Amino acid sequence: MSLNEPRTAGESTDDVASKVPVLADGVPVVIVGAGPVGVTAALLLARHGVRSVLLERHTAVYPLPRAVATDDEVRRILQAAGVEAEFASIARSANGLRLLDARHRVIAEFPRTAEGPHGFPETSMFDQPELEGLLRAALARSAACELREGVEVLDVTQEGDGPAQVSYRAAGGDGEVHSLRASAVLGCDGANSLVRRAMGARWEDLRFEEEWTAIDVRTSAPVRTWGGVDQVCDPHRPATFMRIGEDRYRWEFRLGRDEGLDGEQGRERLRRLVAPWIDLATAGDFEIRRQARYTFRARIADRWRRGRLFVLGDAAHLTPPFVGQGLCAGLRDAHNLAWKLARVLNEGADDALLDTYQLERKPHARHVIRLAVATGWAMTGGQDAAAAARRALVGAAARVPGLAKAAGRDLSPALAPGPLIHPRTRVPGRRRELAGTHCPQPWVRFKGRRVRLDDVLGTSWAVLTATPLSPAAHAVAQGMGARVVHVQDTGDAAAVLAAWLRGGGADAALVRPDRVVLDTVAAGGDGFAHSRRWARLLCTTRRPEPSARHAGAQDSASAPLIPLIPAP
Repeated sequence: MSLNEPRTAGESTDDVASKVPVLADGVPVVIVGAGPVGVTAALLLARHGVRSVLLERHTAVYPLPRAVATDDEVRRILQAAGVEAEFASIARSANGLRLLDARHRVIAEFPRTAEGPHGFPETSMFDQPELEGLLRAALARSAACELREGVEVLDVTQEGDGPAQVSYRAAGGDGEVHSLRASAVLGCDGANSLVRRAMGARWEDLRFEEEWTAIDVRTSAPVRTWGGVDQVCDPHRPATFMRIGEDRYRWEFRLGRDEGLDGEQGRERLRRLVAPWIDLATAGDFEIRRQARYTFRARIADRWRRGRLFVLGDAAHLTPPFVGQGLCAGLRDAHNLAWKLARVLNEGADDALLDTYQLERKPHARHVIRLAVATGWAMTGGQDAAAAARRALVGAAARVPGLAKAAGRDLSPALAPGPLIHPRTRVPGRRRELAGTHCPQPWVRFKGRRVRLDDVLGTSWAVLTATPLSPAAHAVAQGMGARVVHVQDTGDAAAVLAAWLRGGGADAALVRPDRVVLDTVAAGGDGFAHSRRWARLLCTTRRPEPSARHAGAQDSASAPLIPLIPAP
């Protein structure tokens, strides 16, 4: 069956297309919430040719810092959204994570490199208002995105398989109620999500709840820092410290309800808390930009999709901040969903493709939350002999060669097997299974310019191949509109990809728009091994109009093999 033919014999193109609402008086996608997750989702959809309207209660970016860390995979998502160059100007690479005991002796250290497999520093620190500012600027430049600020969403409904309807009015008033009909609604509206309630979804409590106080500071005084994050594993006074920018720092402490930081007594308490890092008596300027008390929770929604309603980010999951993955998880949600939604809305793919959003993202989000809870438990888990033994075990494990690096990779494990990811099998001589993992992103030279791999691939599917494609494999590439990249085992950049293919026992890999490997051609094989598993979900009834396709995308039918030249 051709991937561009109707799903079953006798079913016409119009029959399948009719299952995607075409709205004369609506928009393809409404996004509720214009925080980083909502705006990133809009930018990603726009690059796939999908228009959206964002509804946001506030009229300006929240001016105080909240999220402060991201990893190399999420920087790759910002690259896909078209804002990486701007983000690079506000980001600061961090050295990793240290676990300290109550006397600030190092229990374990988990270093992070200056360039991870995605082509960026494995940990970057940033100021969230600056990130939101550059995301909003990119949104304003996009003709496919419309931001409506200062509005209150009142209701979200969907009946049967029809379009969703979103009702809203000017925030804080009794003015006229407006409505929008949409083919899909994305709830990026935070922990108290109205969209989640409209879906009938419920929180699953993962049993972690603690009150912490976050303090964001600007100072030019010397601060003792190793360039990474400190997690103080003191059950009596657990703490986190990190450098955010050139003169910006964050401390987080678990404080009792009667332990304020205001007034003379509070200032003395603050002096004692930060003493391991800075002496306030000689600090001079020490501007507290924000002091806020938070309740850290671990929760995950039982349902992430109902019909054409979806939840992303904090609307779908809440995690303690101890491994710096709260915002990262939300941006991963947007990246996973955007290309699938575009393929259904623009190209008539099977609506069941959208079910894979929850199937792929929920296990990963649960995994990250459990890692964060485990880290919090290590920080606050008591002073008895068993707790001391656990901390000693962590320290010993961190000294095992390669284990600390593996712990960093554990933040983004391979996607679980499902409709788009076949079950993993152990094959002699194969170091890893590629399906469900991300392809690496080296620097390459393309058309005379030094660029990252994804800048060559654009928003399209891709086939990375070390050998000439067989007719069967080429037919799949052509049917998917994939760019075919010929990887020669010469030079550093191409050798990275060639070694990656060899390690997975593959001659070629079919890579999704979110850069996850869908399928491979086994070494010496003829075609993609598991195409029967995923073809029905991804087959399309129509190709998008040229104007709807991102300029970087190009069908393999009109694209020659792209040789990669290593970038100096």
